[in-house]
Amino acid sequence: MRGSEDSVAEIEGAAVPERLLITRTTAGGGVCVVVLAGEVDLDGSRQLRDVLLSSVESAPGTVVDFREVGFLDSSGINVLISAHRAAESRGVWFRLAAPRDAVERVLRLVGVDALIACYPSVEQALSA
Repeated sequence: MRGSEDSVAEIEGAAVPERLLITRTTAGGGVCVVVLAGEVDLDGSRQLRDVLLSSVESAPGTVVDFREVGFLDSSGINVLISAHRAAESRGVWFRLAAPRDAVERVLRLVGVDALIACYPSVEQALSA
């Protein structure tokens, strides 16, 4: 993705300053990569939902990069499930990538990892 001529960054902005930053880029083939940094909680869930639903409506696939996320609560889980369902209804794919241990544990505990494909890196999610 880096250095690709197809890569276009669009900063969605902070939902709550210093809590959640959402950046959406376009990888090869029009796939959206949504990079999150901070905490995915109730404060940022509405904006995250808007970005993810927009991505699954406009792209053949979406990868959500959790590399810089230290916290994920139930509102974030609900957003992921909504985006996954929207992607399924459109016939496009939706994948998660690079969760830290704490986030991966939450995904496993609530069973999201069985519902939504989760990969160790963005590169693996893009090439799957």
